[in-house]
Amino acid sequence: MKIGVLSDSHDNVPMVKKAVELFNNEGVELVIHAGDFIAPFVVAAMGDLKCRVVGVFGNNDGEQIGLAARFEEVGEVHPNLASVEVGGRKIAAMHYPELAEPIAKSGKYDIVIYGHTHEIDVRNDGTLIVNPGETGGWTTGRSTVAIVDLDSLEAEIRDL
Repeated sequence: MKIGVLSDSHDNVPMVKKAVELFNNEGVELVIHAGDFIAPFVVAAMGDLKCRVVGVFGNNDGEQIGLAARFEEVGEVHPNLASVEVGGRKIAAMHYPELAEPIAKSGKYDIVIYGHTHEIDVRNDGTLIVNPGETGGWTTGRSTVAIVDLDSLEAEIRDL
């Protein structure tokens, strides 16, 4: 079983649509967005996903009421921390790296997902920690997402 992970899309609708196409082609069963959607119309770009979406708000998500309303069409969005169980794995998602480390060390989750830094981070010290980089590509010039295999607990970074 696989999940798709993206973060920091920052209104880049064409890249979000590429991520949706990739995730659908890969047959992911859940997509997690680790924040910084920015505007509600970005959530609409995820409407073609063939699975549900779980998201968390980031520091640039000012229009949270509008984002939450749009999210009702694709899944669910959480203020700070999303906790979900899928494929027998417990997953925590948040925007901030400062939260990721202590939550990973708690041992309560198999996978901890975060964003904010726009930098790719994939490591496993008993808990798989994943930052997929930035989907928007505005800061680094590289638009990326991650596909996580829940059976092997391995994450693969994919360029869009």
